[in-house]
Amino acid sequence: MRILLAEDDPSIADGICASLRRGGHAVDHVANGNLADAALRDHGYDLLVLDLGLPGLDGSEVLRRLRGRGAGMPVLVVTARDGLPERVRVLDLGADDYLVKPFALSEFEARVRALLRRISSQGVPELQLGRLRLDLPGHRAWIDDSTLELTAREFGLLEALALRADRVTSRTQLIEALCDWDQELTDNGLDIAIHRLRRKLQGSGTGVRTIRGLGYLLEETVHSGDAHP
Repeated sequence: MRILLAEDDPSIADGICASLRRGGHAVDHVANGNLADAALRDHGYDLLVLDLGLPGLDGSEVLRRLRGRGAGMPVLVVTARDGLPERVRVLDLGADDYLVKPFALSEFEARVRALLRRISSQGVPELQLGRLRLDLPGHRAWIDDSTLELTAREFGLLEALALRADRVTSRTQLIEALCDWDQELTDNGLDIAIHRLRRKLQGSGTGVRTIRGLGYLLEETVHSGDAHP
């Protein structure tokens, strides 16, 4: 999943970014409300983690503009502003959850998992294709009842393909899903990740097919041992 963090406190931002990246997510960080608004207009995200007290545009205005554009991505507000009236106001603006600083990272991570669980496969926490089964919020995968051991990058690649299993996913879409502004993924890096994922999927009845000139398609194979070029 790709997440935007809008937070102007460097120490809090560093902790949140590290936590999310450990969870296998791509994270972009901005420390200004104007930059947050621009990033939300220019890029596709699965979740926004939003501080209210941002310089430039206030976080409330960032949220108002986001919902005004009809964007339905979940928003987790993290703020020092407490009190029932403030929480009600922000939830009425369109926030999905509200966490008051200071907070434990374990609680933050649980709330992120809950929000991502709602959107994973249109609210279904698991995806299944043939004998392959994925728990998207938990970053786990199985072939039948056997755990499929994947790196964070390999799971991110499989997740991006599985969420579009009925459509071709372009190289650009895969690279965007797998990296953030602080990380670069080269074409060669993507090729290596696809090669390793294909090798781990061998015998599962599911494979990654190359659609030349367009991208890749995750699909059930005719024979369980099939491998695609």
